[in-house]
Amino acid sequence: ATTIASSAMSPRVALSISALTNFIGPFLFGVAVATTIGTEVVTEEAVTVPTAMAALLSAIIWNLITWWFGIPSSSSHALIGGFVGAALIGFGISAIQIDGLTKVLLALFLSPILGFIFGYIILTFILWIGRGFSPRINEVFRKGQWLTTITLGLSHGTNDAQKTMGIMTFGLVAFGVLPEFE
Repeated sequence: ATTIASSAMSPRVALSISALTNFIGPFLFGVAVATTIGTEVVTEEAVTVPTAMAALLSAIIWNLITWWFGIPSSSSHALIGGFVGAALIGFGISAIQIDGLTKVLLALFLSPILGFIFGYIILTFILWIGRGFSPRINEVFRKGQWLTTITLGLSHGTNDAQKTMGIMTFGLVAFGVLPEFE
């Protein structure tokens, strides 16, 4: 939205770049997130159709509730919570792979904190560098938004698209379409 609001890109160009980089992300950086979601959070015995349906429905309901009340929320947190909760109720504590879940929870917890810290550091550095420049520096920043749009699309595709891939593969295994998570 920033690239469009600042006239750095037209909506069509921004959407095209975003779609392309989201698609390319998993191919460039691997599918570790999808593998972790599909194989390291719950045990293989918990990969069932009822588990998948309960997990997805709970995440959808939670996201709708938070959207309705205007509460910021994370679909990643909701999905992981849905899968863990459904596996826990359906198969007990033994269905949870603590090491994999710990890895996921640590990433979910640290990501916003590290994003805040690095965002603060980078913005402070940019403001310090640009303190003596004329308003023409805005043109440089407008062009720099191309790089940030591409980087954001690649990282989003690498992480969030893989989350969806992991859930889809979980469902394919649960329905017996795939013999195992590949």
